[in-house]
Amino acid sequence: MKTCANMSTTAVPVHDVTAVVPLLMVTSMERSLAFYIEGLRFTIKNRWVPDGRLRWCWISLGGAALMLQEAIDSSRQKMAAAGVLGNGVSLHFRCSDALAIYHDAAAHGIHALREPQVGNFSWEVVFADPDGYSIHFASPTDLPEETLLSQIKT
Repeated sequence: MKTCANMSTTAVPVHDVTAVVPLLMVTSMERSLAFYIEGLRFTIKNRWVPDGRLRWCWISLGGAALMLQEAIDSSRQKMAAAGVLGNGVSLHFRCSDALAIYHDAAAHGIHALREPQVGNFSWEVVFADPDGYSIHFASPTDLPEETLLSQIKT
């Protein structure tokens, strides 16, 4: 196996890849939709509704997208047996105003995991969805690192 230092730098063909759209397996579509649609204000762009029940959907917010699929009973049991749901999964959305998302989400009953703060030259807002997936929004700022929202004058 090659290491990064030994990897070739020859050009690879361009295939016009335009996006990556994560698929999140969820334990309750109803809870997940309340979080993403009602709380964070995503919109449903496409859906699969076998037997009158929503099982999969493509949701978007601005130019970003996610897919949600409700796990069937056997998958749900495997997810729970593997440990904490969402463990190790963190999705990062770049946006123009993470603080606006923070305030809008709070107005719709969705609370951040911690107070927004500046990190890596960006406001960082972090939520946990109902299955434990870590959902981050970040927008550029010139404020000093580790500045908390409560420390700025409004």
